[in-house]
Amino acid sequence: MKKVIVVIGPTAVGKTRMGVELAKALDGEIISGDSMQIYRQMNIGTAKVTAEEMSGIVHHCIDILDPVQRYSVHDFQQNVRKKITEITERGHVPIIVGGTGLYIKAALYDYTFEETEDDHSKIIEKYSHYDNEQLYAHLLSIDKKSAQILHPNNRRRVLRAIEIYENTGHRKSDIIDQQQHVCLYDAVFIGLTLPRDVLYQRINERVEVMKKAGLKQEMDQLYQQGMNREHQSMKAIGYKEWFDYYDGIIDEETVYEEIKKHSRQYAKRQYTWFKNQLPVHWFEVNLRDFDQTIEEVLMYIK
Repeated sequence: MKKVIVVIGPTAVGKTRMGVELAKALDGEIISGDSMQIYRQMNIGTAKVTAEEMSGIVHHCIDILDPVQRYSVHDFQQNVRKKITEITERGHVPIIVGGTGLYIKAALYDYTFEETEDDHSKIIEKYSHYDNEQLYAHLLSIDKKSAQILHPNNRRRVLRAIEIYENTGHRKSDIIDQQQHVCLYDAVFIGLTLPRDVLYQRINERVEVMKKAGLKQEMDQLYQQGMNREHQSMKAIGYKEWFDYYDGIIDEETVYEEIKKHSRQYAKRQYTWFKNQLPVHWFEVNLRDFDQTIEEVLMYIK
């Protein structure tokens, strides 16, 4: 069983630095477990690791797609499993660092994805005359279990469940039930945490740093290239908030307040997800002496 170290936790908790320090100590290579750092040109809003922060450590799954391209959980799963094999064969330790819980779990556990057509426009067009209520009622009739865990207004996910059934003949809920949720690797899950008020303060400060670093200019450039709300990359926190500004609905200051609010809400959801879904060993970060936290983590791993 291949050994994998996973560093997880909410945004702004210090995962990037921890990953690099562990890689130095354990002869590791880092795989990004962030679903948005895969995109080129999206550096400030994703708090993408800089060349300086990398400290010479090899990083994978960063800057591999243009913002117009789509990237599914299945794509991530295949990519990460390939990287784990390659890194292990080089005699190095794969270290996954990131906060996108579902992507990380899908890569490491026995998640199987029923292949459907990459072009979702056909299913969107087929049911374009259905309102959300009618679409949800249709899903209830073919896959009641999936419908019960989806919000009737979450049109994208409702359509996705219908698409899986129509393209494969299998209900999405049956596919999930058949999986045993077994980890396929010898994985150690390291979670970094901070008191809620301290974390929220750090998140607010990080957004101010993004503002000074030129987040608006980064987003303006993407917008001028034709990026819009519908692109997957533009659903990321730090980017999606700008479209109301471009439409004249809110001012620039409100954009930054919305980014802070959404980031805090996301951090809360990340904690809940990790605690319920993965066997994480949590470490409270010592902000005055981060080296001490690194030592504690290394002792635990060894």
